[in-house]
Amino acid sequence: MPTPPRIGCSGWNYASWRRTFYPQGLPPSRWLEHYSRVFDTVEVNTTFYRLAKRDSVARWVEQTPDDFMFAVKASRYLTHMKRLTDMGRGVERLYEPLEPLVQSGKLGPVLWQLGPNFRRDDERLARALDCLPPGRHTFEFRDHSWYVPDVYALLRERGVALTVPHRAGSNWPRDVITTDWTFVRFHYGERGRRGNYSKTEIADWAVHLADWVRSELEVFAYFNNDWETFAPPNARELRRRLQALVDVPVAA
Repeated sequence: MPTPPRIGCSGWNYASWRRTFYPQGLPPSRWLEHYSRVFDTVEVNTTFYRLAKRDSVARWVEQTPDDFMFAVKASRYLTHMKRLTDMGRGVERLYEPLEPLVQSGKLGPVLWQLGPNFRRDDERLARALDCLPPGRHTFEFRDHSWYVPDVYALLRERGVALTVPHRAGSNWPRDVITTDWTFVRFHYGERGRRGNYSKTEIADWAVHLADWVRSELEVFAYFNNDWETFAPPNARELRRRLQALVDVPVAA
């Protein structure tokens, strides 16, 4: 039986979502609780800029259902400043405050997004992969030099997913699968306005994701076009269309 796909947004703590996604008068302290009634997963981006606080992470666990899952973006200190070198202590510091997620089973994939000027270096990537803790990891490359068979083979060997990033005007490959799950990041729609995804565009992606689900590939998909509250309705629309195409439950 195919695993139900998880579709959500990149973050939940956005003031621009007041009165559009969050009910009027709902305090920010209850936003995650409300979000988790609508979606069964979220991508945490704040960890890219600063380390999480353990007490805050423990509250995330308390405020979400048992089957809720957090994808976590790795620190830019490791990916953009250290550029995947000297990973040991940095990885420990990233994971220490995330322990409540690990213990609760709510830690999903960890996203490693490399900088746009970080060119291919197979040896450095291999050493970095050796430093990753147990669990699911996905790499988002933003320089085209990485998109070659040798890199795909290295990811497959280590059981790491290749992130599928989508943004208007880009031509990143979206059919390279390196493990039994995949991770899709929707940045900017091509046919909608101001980053929004049109219904036609979402329908096309739904067909693509449905093929993956039918082939028993586990799918994680997140919209981060949040600045005008496009992410929640886009995620809901993708979920609705996917439900019409595949015979697996998708979070309501």
